[in-house]
Amino acid sequence: MTKDFPWFNSYPTGTPRELAPYEYNSLIELFETAAKKYADRVAFENLGGKLTYAEVDRLSTHFAAYLQNELGLKKGERIAIQMPNLLQFPIAMIGSLKAGLIVVNTNPLYTPREMEHQFKDAGISALVIVANFAHSLEQIRERVPAKHIIITQMGDMLGLVKGAIVNFVVKNVKKLVPDYHIANAISFKSVLAKGATQTWQRPNVDIEDVAVLQYTGGTTGISKGAQLSHRNIIAHNMMITHWFNPLIDKSEQQIVITALPLYHIFALTVNGVLMYTQGLCNVLITNPRDIPGFVKELKKYKFSIITGVNTLFNGLIHNKDFASLDFSKLKGAVGGGMAVQDAVAIKWEEITKSPLVEGYGLSETSPVLCCNPLTGNHKRGTIGIPMPSTEVAIFDDDGNQLKQGETGEICARGPQVMRGYWEKDNEGVFFKNEWFRTGDIGLMDADGYFKIVDRKKDMIKVSGFNVFPNEIENVLASHAKVLEVAAIGVPDEKSGEVIKVFIVKKDESLTVEELKKFCHENMTNYKVPKYFEFRNELPKTNVGKILRRTLKEEEAKKAA
Repeated sequence: MTKDFPWFNSYPTGTPRELAPYEYNSLIELFETAAKKYADRVAFENLGGKLTYAEVDRLSTHFAAYLQNELGLKKGERIAIQMPNLLQFPIAMIGSLKAGLIVVNTNPLYTPREMEHQFKDAGISALVIVANFAHSLEQIRERVPAKHIIITQMGDMLGLVKGAIVNFVVKNVKKLVPDYHIANAISFKSVLAKGATQTWQRPNVDIEDVAVLQYTGGTTGISKGAQLSHRNIIAHNMMITHWFNPLIDKSEQQIVITALPLYHIFALTVNGVLMYTQGLCNVLITNPRDIPGFVKELKKYKFSIITGVNTLFNGLIHNKDFASLDFSKLKGAVGGGMAVQDAVAIKWEEITKSPLVEGYGLSETSPVLCCNPLTGNHKRGTIGIPMPSTEVAIFDDDGNQLKQGETGEICARGPQVMRGYWEKDNEGVFFKNEWFRTGDIGLMDADGYFKIVDRKKDMIKVSGFNVFPNEIENVLASHAKVLEVAAIGVPDEKSGEVIKVFIVKKDESLTVEELKKFCHENMTNYKVPKYFEFRNELPKTNVGKILRRTLKEEEAKKAA
């Protein structure tokens, strides 16, 4: 079992092997405690607007009171929140939990078909949506179970004058709000105004109750809702509190850059919960894909922590203005959601003089299972070591635990692991009813650190040899003229499958011949891609994960 390995010595000072008894009985208590402790500090900042901890507590209580009194929503009903990073998000999220509801986080860039599936699957009673995407909701409104629709505009929490200007510009100048008509929709501002006149009733929430339905995104199949309880998220928060503790200065308020959207599990629980409970100021970035605009925003702050995914960090280090930022307060960066490529981590540390370490987890695990220590013994190219009270092991397809150094499926058990998928047959999700199967292929190295080889479903079979796209991508990303890369397998009569890579150039002089030579110098022959295709950009999710599946679908259409 992993708990016997000596890498526990790599834990941050004071980190226990096992979690202490839970300090809170619900997330409601956790958020209330933080609000009282840091009442006058700024909790969230976005688009020039700010909310203190006391304001978040007050406004979320008003939101909860409206849901209970005006809408009559009861404990356990589901409410979807569909918006990018705005000040409205924490108000709606915390307020919904205060009403005893289950929060259903929804990607605002979902198509109407994807929205309909998720809303029906969760059986939502209410939806909070930003106006920019209400036109998509209009297309499916009659088929969505929600009785109540709350619509917010981007500037709603920015004050009377600035808010009105922002809303006018977004709708009439930038044309980011297509026309829509949704009967009986309620405005977010009116919800808060009405809720302020009503009385909030504290719900009887138990630590085992479901708090969040975190949908898996649907990039590898039908999107499913991971049931995360109050206990799951509270335990997760206790774990990562120890992990981040060396980076958090108790003598002054620090700034964390929240570029990943809060509807994503990484940002929700690391930034939205942990950083909130530690009294940091969350700077919410609404559109991190606009790298020049993002860098311009970063210039305003001496930030201490930033979280993100590999593509985000890669975009930043290749921006000409990024290196001129003030990194004097920066203590570290954490990458999750996808593998952090060595070339990106090396360049990041070269520019910022602070580490970029990789962690690992899934929506089903709240999410963090493993992480590299943020000080001291971080090991590049690995996902680090398990959290306290967390066991991680490698299994074969028959459910047999493998030895150290052997490659198989990463499985885990711990208090942050979900109970199962919402209203689904969970057969095969767990080995022996306790070990959650991640679907990722990995191994434990000689030092007890874990390493992801690749997604099980993405593995490429070349003449009987297993080839993992992550390895191909990692090698090619180290080429000085490559900006981004994705590798997939395509059918081949002779080999079964061969490798095709899609490249975004950093230097226009890059040629296929140059890449082939580089691959032969760095990989054995069967791993060298047969096909190379240059593109201006690669398909990505809203949080920056490269969509191999989309590339596979495009190739399949060509072959049909």
